[in-house]
Amino acid sequence: MSEFTVHEPLKEQTALRLDRTVRALRANRMDAQWVQTKEEALALVRQMIPEGAVCSCGGSMTLAECGVMDELRSGRYDFLDRAAVPAEQVGEIYRKSFSADWYLMSSNAVTETGELYNVDGNGNRVAALIFGPKNVIVIAGVNKLVPDIPAAVRRVKTLTAPANAIRLKQGTPCTECGVCAGVKGDLAAGCRADKRICCSYVVSGFQRVPDRVKVILVAENLGY
Repeated sequence: MSEFTVHEPLKEQTALRLDRTVRALRANRMDAQWVQTKEEALALVRQMIPEGAVCSCGGSMTLAECGVMDELRSGRYDFLDRAAVPAEQVGEIYRKSFSADWYLMSSNAVTETGELYNVDGNGNRVAALIFGPKNVIVIAGVNKLVPDIPAAVRRVKTLTAPANAIRLKQGTPCTECGVCAGVKGDLAAGCRADKRICCSYVVSGFQRVPDRVKVILVAENLGY
């Protein structure tokens, strides 16, 4: 009988999926790699970003779980921290972020065919991903890997959007039923709530600026 434990085949299968996704992201001119743990992801962030660099970020449970938020607030960087300013100044932080040296975020889904799929309420996060900051670091756990864009759309409508709306206490229909009102509709289908958080839909495929977007995949479940 083989000596491997019951979990090792799953680990190998996960590694194969991560390898396949990294190759596809690189083919789309994103600087992609994967690591085993969130601690390794944090170490990579520290290696990438020089002290004193102007940094900003999108809202992300993944960044918090990896220790990246604590790192950004460590004093080693010029961090544009929207949580540190009054509500009326948050818009100014959003706009300053477009001139940041480094922008950090997670992704709502990452396809094994090499795309990032993101849905936003205000649009500041997806806007910075598309254009502005010199470098963008995207950190995503293995739980966010999906086969393709249709699977990414369903993931957001059935898991990501409802969970985030509940976390942010938005009072949207999905906070009551746990699924998007537009789950059976087209990509942008949804409710008409004032605090709807899924307003802008962005698929990041082939990149015109090679390696501006740097993707760190982690072989752990992070965020949602």
